[in-house]
Amino acid sequence: MKKVFVKSYGCQMNVYDSERMADALTADGYAQTDSADDADLVVLNTCHIREKAAEKVYSELGRVREIKEARAVEGRETKVVVAGCVAQAEGAEILRRAKVVDVVVGPQSYHRLPAMVREAGAASGRRRLVDTDFPEDDKFDHLPKLDRARIRARGVAAFLTVQEGCDKFCSFCVVPYTRGAEVSRPVSRLIEEARLLAQAGVREITLIGQNVNAYHGEGTDGREWTLGRLLHAVAEVEGVERIRYTTSHPRDMDEALIAAHRDLPQLMPYLHLPVQSGSDRILAAMNRKHTGDEYRRVIDQVRAARPDIALSSDFIVGFPGESDADFEETMRLVADIGFASSFSFKYSARPGTPAAESGEQIAEAVKAERLARLQALLEEQRRAFNGATVGRVVEVLIEKPGRHPGQLGGKSPYLQAVHFDGAGLAVGDIVPVRIVAQGANSLVGEAVRDAAAGNADKMESSAA
Repeated sequence: MKKVFVKSYGCQMNVYDSERMADALTADGYAQTDSADDADLVVLNTCHIREKAAEKVYSELGRVREIKEARAVEGRETKVVVAGCVAQAEGAEILRRAKVVDVVVGPQSYHRLPAMVREAGAASGRRRLVDTDFPEDDKFDHLPKLDRARIRARGVAAFLTVQEGCDKFCSFCVVPYTRGAEVSRPVSRLIEEARLLAQAGVREITLIGQNVNAYHGEGTDGREWTLGRLLHAVAEVEGVERIRYTTSHPRDMDEALIAAHRDLPQLMPYLHLPVQSGSDRILAAMNRKHTGDEYRRVIDQVRAARPDIALSSDFIVGFPGESDADFEETMRLVADIGFASSFSFKYSARPGTPAAESGEQIAEAVKAERLARLQALLEEQRRAFNGATVGRVVEVLIEKPGRHPGQLGGKSPYLQAVHFDGAGLAVGDIVPVRIVAQGANSLVGEAVRDAAAGNADKMESSAA
């Protein structure tokens, strides 16, 4: 049996896409391997969000070329695929610059990958293929059904793509160009997939999309459903104990979605809601179509529905034209709200986006100084949130063995990594754990063996 190695870069959408490409190739006769060195097929599923993304892909392809040449000396063939958003953006340019590549396929066409790989290796000789179309047919209709054994091997937490693409056209972002317009999958397909995941042992499902809370799929009643209603349907699937969703846009946090945080015990108290900046002037330049105060009001509504919710966000510093005063508005917003975790970056120009053409680019030294100040404040808030968990009892979904013998690791409802002595417990269990300390990137806990006492402590902690 031939072997395939799939390497994924970037967001959770890419992780999910990589898994589905692996499923399709497995159905076509490949076995998955964790090493490119013994792979007959190497797939790089690329991300175009960060700075110099394309150049990093070409650098990786240089290493893959060495593997391909070494295997050729041994009489073994290796085919190379570049998939994902860099593939979509660069297209045939990848074939021109990297002779090692056999197939280039965009994120909306990867259901065609097995056929493309076969065609690239046809007996008539090597063919190099590109498919970066946005096909009218739904790729999910052409992918193999989820295999229970493969689901089990991936663990007790899984992603489920419900929506793809974005219509927002933020001036710094390439997603509308590489992923296309917003498309939502039908509710019936999603519930079927959620049932398959749960039946294979998945206990936590994260609904994902480039703009997930813009979901507007066809419901089982023939009407258009929003994400809030979809969450209620997923919560009814037997075996689904936890639900999350990401990534959201502030403009699409409607009343039904906010109410779901209040009404659904399966929906975890965690929300990742990117704001990008606290300055109204910069938000307008970013084409975000919300203000800092509108973002604050959304957060107030979410906290009214779920007071203990952990908030996460994305920030860009040094956006073209950002003044010292604009940056201070971002710092003020962070201080006003308080975040449990966040992702923050220096602005990097993405070719083809409006912001990249701006003549008001900020000096790297200024961006670095601002980022350091922002990250210091965000880290202080993260540690404060984690510190407030110490002494509480929280339910932890055990996902994997810990770093030490006898130790287990999992996630709290607030998406915190927790490690504790797990004697007698197993992956997939959801157990009450008393948090006794916080480390640099995780919490240390003790399993509460007396379930009744644990539940009592948990209720007291929640009330506090």
